[in-house]
Amino acid sequence: MDNSRSHLIKTLDIILIIGDPDITEEKMEALVAISTYLENETKIPKEACGARMGEPGEFLAYMATMTVDFLVIVLPILLFLTVLAEWTQICAILLMLVLLFSIAAKRFISSHYSLGGGTNSLRTNISSYRVSMMIVTCLCILAVDFQIFPRRYAKTETYGTSLMDLGVGSFVLGNALVSHQARNIASMKWKTALKSTSPLILLGFGRLVFTAGVDYQVHVGEYGVQWNFFFTLAAVSILTPIVNLPPQYCGILGSLILIGHQSCLMNGLNMYLLSDKRGLDFISQNKEGFFSIFGYWGIYLTGVQLGNYLFFGNHSTTMWRSNKWARTRVWILSLLFWLLTVFLDRHVERVSRRMCNLAYVTLVLAQNLQVLGILMLSDYIPASETSVLEKAFDRNLLGSFLLANILTGLVNLYADTLFASSARALVILVIYSFTLSAVTGLMDLYGIRLKFW
Repeated sequence: MDNSRSHLIKTLDIILIIGDPDITEEKMEALVAISTYLENETKIPKEACGARMGEPGEFLAYMATMTVDFLVIVLPILLFLTVLAEWTQICAILLMLVLLFSIAAKRFISSHYSLGGGTNSLRTNISSYRVSMMIVTCLCILAVDFQIFPRRYAKTETYGTSLMDLGVGSFVLGNALVSHQARNIASMKWKTALKSTSPLILLGFGRLVFTAGVDYQVHVGEYGVQWNFFFTLAAVSILTPIVNLPPQYCGILGSLILIGHQSCLMNGLNMYLLSDKRGLDFISQNKEGFFSIFGYWGIYLTGVQLGNYLFFGNHSTTMWRSNKWARTRVWILSLLFWLLTVFLDRHVERVSRRMCNLAYVTLVLAQNLQVLGILMLSDYIPASETSVLEKAFDRNLLGSFLLANILTGLVNLYADTLFASSARALVILVIYSFTLSAVTGLMDLYGIRLKFW
């Protein structure tokens, strides 16, 4: 495999050197990108090379680094979600002051410091945003089962907002921003999309069988009786290639879908979805999951156009915007979506994750763009580097989420989470989060990737 890649790289280089009168500027950019990508892909990471060649020193050094990353990244997030929840604002202010002091000190010491704004910085910031979203999601899905987790963070029943309400919408948007469609890469046919998303469908059925087999607690008001998160992802992934629109127009279609969905909600669909009455047919049994697909599909299509506009440009499959250019527009769009959310929540319909209405969609867009905008300010921190833990999660987002679901199920099988003391709950959550981080790191170390979407 590596030899064939090497030959392909050489062939591309020869084409670029000799020249071809039929090669346009856009084709030339694509060839350069493919050559660079393949060259990078053929390089075996130092850590993986050491582990596979039987050098325990490299493996121990990698795991030690992973442990330090866990202590300074994951553990503080876990504490702020549980025992330090009441001190979050004060700690955030103190952390902000420390960061400002650190930035000032490093910029004063380093006379050669320059503010980053290149494509690598933008790529890193987007990865950081997606990883932070995934880590918080993985921690919350187990922590919510314990009393140590504040109820204000748990999912709302009908209307309202909470931290966990943002989970599914953020996951869909995070994938849309860097999807093939956003990068102007030719989209697959719906038959191919169905085949590529078959693992998600299998995961959905697997979760259904598992929860039914062990009598696992499932809140039917979230998705329905048989529906779950994986079915929603699969549905959105299958629907998108059917329309096969350029990314510049996906947002328009997404807006039309969202407006149509909101109109149906205001004409009686919302009462049907909020009702506890269910028929015997499949749609009635899973009405929340089925009808919310249109809202999540609208999020995805809107995210495709935003990703194309903010990060990739309208006429290039390979080029990334500069971080400075994108940062300004991300903050402007975040502010506009926040204003739109306030307006919709007060004058149209209150935010509802259960129905995935228009106000919920704009809330997801506003909150996620705000988080991304904050992470983009990392350019002001001199000599900042990406942690090993972040790289591991970034290369296996869906794999880490699947692992978190498995670990959550195991914990609920063997522990009485509802009546666990605060001390016992915290110990279980620390072990769970460390296991998740360590296994994700090992998966990255040995090149295991789970990427279906």
